Amino acid sequence: MNGFTRTTDLLHRALDVNTLRYSVSANNLANSGVPNFKRTDVNFESELKRALDSEKNAAGQFELAVSDDRHIKSDGVIDYRTVEPRRVLDYLTTAKANGNNVDPEEEAMNLLKIQMNYQLMTQIESFEFSQVNSVLK
Repeated sequence: MNGFTRTTDLLHRALDVNTLRYSVSANNLANSGVPNFKRTDVNFESELKRALDSEKNAAGQFELAVSDDRHIKSDGVIDYRTVEPRRVLDYLTTAKANGNNVDPEEEAMNLLKIQMNYQLMTQIESFEFSQVNSVLK
């Protein structure tokens, strides 16, 4: 896989995660007054970093041969394309007396941050394709 393909694939996945993050945050904001509602967050970057680090760490290492499913497998390479975003409920905090833990101001700021991240990533992807376009001319 070349650098362009990998970069555009990672940007595409990040844009998808940002879209999911936006809908989750909008749902949190919409339910900010519902008693006992717990906010949800999206985790993706930490697992993606773990997968990318496993690729980097596996370079130059030997891989253990496994001939049976019951054998202990070594920490092999995690393909970054298998990493999926996870929705995580925050059960530990309570911001209001009714059991709800959504702060509407924080969620509104989070929505703005998500929109700005999405715009930045679309500009980066546009730049990547403009470089390819200039090479083809």
